[in-house]
Amino acid sequence: MHRFVRSAALALSLAIPGLAAAADYPAHPVRIIVSYPPGGSTDLLARLMSAWFQDKLKQPFVVENKPGGGNNIGVEYVVKSAPDGYTMFLVNPANGINATLYKNLPFNFISDIAPVAGLIRSPNVMEVPVSFPAKTVAEFIAYCKANPGKINMASSGSGTSVHLSGELFKHMTGCDMLHVPYKGAGPAIADLIPGQVHVLFDNLPSSIGHIRGGKLRAIAVTSAARSPELPDVPTVAETVPGYEATAWFGLGMPKGSPREAIDKINATVNAAFSDPGMLKRFAELGGTPIKGTPEDFGKVIAAETAKWEKVVISSGAKAE
Repeated sequence: MHRFVRSAALALSLAIPGLAAAADYPAHPVRIIVSYPPGGSTDLLARLMSAWFQDKLKQPFVVENKPGGGNNIGVEYVVKSAPDGYTMFLVNPANGINATLYKNLPFNFISDIAPVAGLIRSPNVMEVPVSFPAKTVAEFIAYCKANPGKINMASSGSGTSVHLSGELFKHMTGCDMLHVPYKGAGPAIADLIPGQVHVLFDNLPSSIGHIRGGKLRAIAVTSAARSPELPDVPTVAETVPGYEATAWFGLGMPKGSPREAIDKINATVNAAFSDPGMLKRFAELGGTPIKGTPEDFGKVIAAETAKWEKVVISSGAKAE
């Protein structure tokens, strides 16, 4: 009887290739492409998820950093990769912003990247060197207006949520600041700590350790409500009514990737949202889970793209 059941299962898997693929996937190492250098929020999340996938799916998940081009080099690399389920992309806010910020991209993110799973949503944090004279948003605005054009606003790259959070702040407050784009949050933070640049609207995961360690001063968070990880830090909106910007992250694959692979990764991600240890890690990064199906995450990408289109247009931000 058992031999018959095994034979029937084998015959069914051969007749339906996807069934075999789902059972076997992943059969060899999977790459997670990060379009920033090491040290930023996108990279931190990729490495956290890489360890989770390796533990649960018993294959190496290798993080590959491909920075540059305002996030677009990494995206184009993934778009051109084989749609076999073995190349993933760490989706980040720049992917929704760049659709409007750049006029001639060689890809359409929404149609060329298949959504796989949401990861987390987190606030950005407006932070300055500990030596900077302003300690509140109101003091910062006053200092900025008394020193027009003399404040260097760092970002993790043109088109990132870090950049656009700052542009939105400039637009809503009238602050005149010079944008200084870096190739990721890590290099930007390295120059912010000693005061070579003056303010950064960074994704919370990559900065929270420096804030807690006393190397940077958090002035405000960019979400509508205060962050549980920084409960004493006010929101920008408490001083600038209506201001709100959050970062969001997830996973994608090249268009046409096997549905079996997408579903298996999605299920493994959602399992992390029920694991106390992983929930603690997400919370430590200042993030709340984005649960749901691949289609649910596709709706997040579409909504964020539409939202940031309005911000890009109203702020007049341009890719540099």
